[in-house]
Amino acid sequence: MDFSINYLSFFVVQVEGQGEQADKKYKHYQTLDEAMYIESALKDFLDGELMKVTKRKVERNPKSESVPTKIGRFIVEPGYDLETNPNYNLFHRIRSADSPDDFKNSSEELVRAYMDTSAIRGGALLVIRAKFNKYFDEPFVFILKCDFEQKVATITDEKTMIRNVERAITTKNMKSIQYPYMPEEGMLEEWELKIHQSSHARYFEDFLKFVEYHQSMPEIVKTQVIQMAQQHIAETYQEESPERQQEEEYIEAWSNTPVREMQEKWTPEQVVEASAPIIEHQPEIPLKLKLDHIDVKAMLSDFGESLHIAKVNGRYVIVIEGDSFTFEKGVSPVEFLKPEPLDEVLRKIGKE
Repeated sequence: MDFSINYLSFFVVQVEGQGEQADKKYKHYQTLDEAMYIESALKDFLDGELMKVTKRKVERNPKSESVPTKIGRFIVEPGYDLETNPNYNLFHRIRSADSPDDFKNSSEELVRAYMDTSAIRGGALLVIRAKFNKYFDEPFVFILKCDFEQKVATITDEKTMIRNVERAITTKNMKSIQYPYMPEEGMLEEWELKIHQSSHARYFEDFLKFVEYHQSMPEIVKTQVIQMAQQHIAETYQEESPERQQEEEYIEAWSNTPVREMQEKWTPEQVVEASAPIIEHQPEIPLKLKLDHIDVKAMLSDFGESLHIAKVNGRYVIVIEGDSFTFEKGVSPVEFLKPEPLDEVLRKIGKE
């Protein structure tokens, strides 16, 4: 086994009702030391799971905000140490407990904090302190949450056939917290932890109130574009002029609009220039457009190179150039097309 488990506290969370009226309870079943764990049924249940948690891939700047696995960083005021962060202190107490009772008490403190979140579901909550034998003397803390499985049965004899099992749990879709984060084998990041939860659930983020998460790539790009737009406004309009104030308010409203239209403010050269630092940071940043009902998926680096946008008689035209076509699903007569010269197509568009 790659990890040796020092202590494990097993809790069961029960939730009846919903929202603020929900009745939430927890029960501590048992706290195991290393010798007790090896002899318990939990060993077979969890064997290999901690390595899965540590090896689960995570991006520092994910491609979307709804990814299930994230890196969190403890928040401190500038100039202050980790010891000023309540979430860090809780993990530190669990990590440094020197007896089963100390470990159980610190774990119970964590469970109580978890119970205060607004949308938790019932299930088993396991608090584990373990050592990665290959590299470290310093222990890890793992928080594992298994939801109750519905309609579970075991096969019995030929007469009874099945027996219903109440409150069954499984490691499938198990949520987890790992502290500290291990960017690479043999390297620890004391300021960071890794969480894994269903993309629609935010239980761990709700209960870790003093942890922040790295921006997703769409958030980073949005911030950079807003900054560039603000710089363009500052260079174009006089300070405190009505026009500048109007443009700043317009950009603020634009940035908070989920479906946006073409703004028609920058030249193609300015767009390429503004895109350059974004592409340098993330070469494969996607570019998604929708012209009426037609979706176009490209990369930002394609704009100005193989993807061009123009207007003809007040209508938008997207010109995409490339060396070859491929067709996959959905056979159509278009596959037999002999393409016309571009100037002929543009003449047709101009007449329309």
